[in-house]
Amino acid sequence: MTLSDSDVAIIGMACRFPGADTVDRFWDVLSQGRETLTRYTDEELLAAGVPAARLADPRYVKAAQTIPGTDLFDSGLFQFTQDEAEILDPQHRVFLECSLEALERAGYDPERTDAQIGVYAGAGMNTYLLHNLGERYRAASSVDHYRLMLANDKDFLATRVSYKLNLTGPSVSVNTACSTSLVALHTACLALLGGECDMALVGAVHLNPPGQGYQYQEGMIFSPDGHCRAFDAEARGTVIGSGAGAVVLKRLKEALADGDWIHAVVKGSAINNDGSAKTGYTAPSISGQAAVVADAQEVADVEPETIGYVEAHGTGTPLGDPIEVAALTEAFRDGTDRSGYCALGSVKTNIGHLDTAAGMAGLIKTALMLEHRTLVPSLHFTEPNPDIDFAAGPFFVNTEKAEWKSGTGPLRAGVSSFGIGGTNAHVILQEGPAREQAPRESRPELLVLSARSEDALEQAAAALARHLRAHPGLDPAAVAQTLGLGRRAHTHRLALVADTTRSAAMALALGNAERIRRGAGGREPSTPVLVLTGTGTDPADAADLYKSVPAYRDAADACAAALRRPGEAEALLAENGTVAACSHEYALATALTAWGVAPAGLAATGTGLATAAALAEALPLADALALARGTAPHRVAPPRLPVVSPRTGRWMTEDEGRDPAVWTGPAGATASWDALLDGTGRHAVRLTPPDGEPGGLTHLLTLAADQWVLGAALDFAAVHTGRDIRRVPLPTHRFERRRHWVEPGEHSARTEATAAGERLIARFDPADPEHNVELIRDHLTESIGKVLGGRHLAAPDTNLFDLGLDSLVLIEVVAKLGEELGFEVQAASFVEFPTIRSFVDNLAELMGLAPGAAPGGDGAATAPRTSRRAQRAAARHTGQA
Repeated sequence: MTLSDSDVAIIGMACRFPGADTVDRFWDVLSQGRETLTRYTDEELLAAGVPAARLADPRYVKAAQTIPGTDLFDSGLFQFTQDEAEILDPQHRVFLECSLEALERAGYDPERTDAQIGVYAGAGMNTYLLHNLGERYRAASSVDHYRLMLANDKDFLATRVSYKLNLTGPSVSVNTACSTSLVALHTACLALLGGECDMALVGAVHLNPPGQGYQYQEGMIFSPDGHCRAFDAEARGTVIGSGAGAVVLKRLKEALADGDWIHAVVKGSAINNDGSAKTGYTAPSISGQAAVVADAQEVADVEPETIGYVEAHGTGTPLGDPIEVAALTEAFRDGTDRSGYCALGSVKTNIGHLDTAAGMAGLIKTALMLEHRTLVPSLHFTEPNPDIDFAAGPFFVNTEKAEWKSGTGPLRAGVSSFGIGGTNAHVILQEGPAREQAPRESRPELLVLSARSEDALEQAAAALARHLRAHPGLDPAAVAQTLGLGRRAHTHRLALVADTTRSAAMALALGNAERIRRGAGGREPSTPVLVLTGTGTDPADAADLYKSVPAYRDAADACAAALRRPGEAEALLAENGTVAACSHEYALATALTAWGVAPAGLAATGTGLATAAALAEALPLADALALARGTAPHRVAPPRLPVVSPRTGRWMTEDEGRDPAVWTGPAGATASWDALLDGTGRHAVRLTPPDGEPGGLTHLLTLAADQWVLGAALDFAAVHTGRDIRRVPLPTHRFERRRHWVEPGEHSARTEATAAGERLIARFDPADPEHNVELIRDHLTESIGKVLGGRHLAAPDTNLFDLGLDSLVLIEVVAKLGEELGFEVQAASFVEFPTIRSFVDNLAELMGLAPGAAPGGDGAATAPRTSRRAQRAAARHTGQA
């Protein structure tokens, strides 16, 4: 297959479409020829707020193409407070989750790549702000207006994703109505080819109000019965649906070099506008659509005859369908006279018209068909629209699932999307290059999973087990690399060493406690102390490590060179004796350290002291190996790592570390490592495998697994150094969603209840300043607790910025507190006093409530300070600076 420098690969895809919350389930919907329409009962519609009079109207269609759970969001994962999540446009929430899934499906964690990742995305009309937050917006202060604007305006969709996922490429919100998705894709491809970014996250989202149908009206785009019958004689319109989709793009040659999974290739794209040469602003144009299709084919440098399928805009309207086919025919007739060879379809017959996300649905559908080399049916087509002359053109509506065969070249397809207002987009896709089968290495692999809770971790393990069982041909190395390099590490962790996907699936499904390591790393994970015994290993295990692990090999080579035996490391490791044992143990510890397991200290017995001396740099490597042989050193440097003395069972002092006798004398006290380390935040790691346990690479990977589940930041790039990296689509993060939703009119009720109560100042007792301070503290704790999602989260001595609050939230809280107190409270005080306790103590002093102080007085402040800036401010206040 000929590759072009302008080819762009689709390396990751994610979606939440009606009836399909994953790409795999979407393929099931498509390949099974299912429609995902939801029919509502009158009771459901009444509960959703639809007036009874509207339900009685025969034109009211009690159906929708919808996605569930738009009131739910994993706010904790993306570090939103309760209040922030409640006022955030649900479209932004859904797209954030979809964006993370797309990157994970591509196998990339933004925190572990140097790539500049751009974001090009668009959102539909925000009905949540109109219907649910309208009362709050009308009653809002200027700060709250600003916060609502940031949380709900389309302008902030792309930049919010960039901020929350730490993506540093261009971040551009794109909105051209129904063609938004493909215009965003076109823009992203130009940015990639222009070098503005290394990868691009592209997508769109559109959400309708949940639980509602729609009103049919003759001549409008809406279908009278909920079905979209694209190109059919009975077509009367479509259903506007909810959904979100995102893809990850990369220049094709780089995707191939990086071992990415390529779903399809973008060969070229074009966009234009109809201008005014049409019957009205919302009307389509044959000339505009024909031009954009022809332009895309020219950019892609492909002939119409090589295109076997077109995913049409296909809205199923009596006017739009004939215009679209006429435009396609005009564009194709410039390059071919053949008839009836190109299949035509519309995903809107399955899932409805997703507005801004419509083109993304068509793009993902077509990429999946190319990947599976399968044509899927376009639904509800029986007789062609009489205004469409299919016989005169190259197209036929595909109504059956069929193998997609190519002639002499690769499979190709076109995808169209036309926006109200006339912005047209067309994309040419091609099947990806044949995947080269990686040479299967008969070796164990380290598989890791993590989540933010134990329950979510169990779900992730079960999902991975199901996926591995369903795809037994997956390369275990690619699975391990994708999980290690392409997933963010969370607190609750699981690790497994396995040599086949079948073995891994079985262990995960059964929860095999003997093979699966589990743990939960805290903010300050326990750090390892390596226990060194100078014990050797089976020569076959040493050879396995030497062959498989570059860091081990380099360290073993260094030992051979230090012994003046360059190039003889393998022979050295195969020998018996203390020097070979020391060389192996040194190489094993060095490899573990290179993988990111940074030891907090060393504990040694016997000839393990020689290994400790080398690792701690107390002795040069040559002298340490001589020590293993029994030659005492003359001078010892202070060890760079803490070392437990075998004589005392305690940590060596600096003077002891300098004493050669400490490194050579017999052990006087055999330490109980676990007892020594108990309560110190350290734990013992024994480098020698227990009797009967495997050695070699399996043992090294197991050591790494043990440390990872305890919170170690393993460097998975180092773990896989020297290997071709390959990524495969795997199950993504298990979201832990909670309800974040404001019902219509809810804020108005809250405001009235607040207004009916008395102000805080009215409850002050002039004779009891301490009581008044406690009232302020309680009020502030309650206010901040509401923002965070619970009073229990408003810890009095925790920095509020660390809790996820931002300056805008605090400005609003302080403004309302000032109204309650009838006192001008400086919002900037939270910078100097960023905890509830310190802020209230400082405010009490300013208000004259603190002992020995008066409003605006110069009395000495006794409130505890929580920052150096606060201390400097206090010093200035008391005249000490």
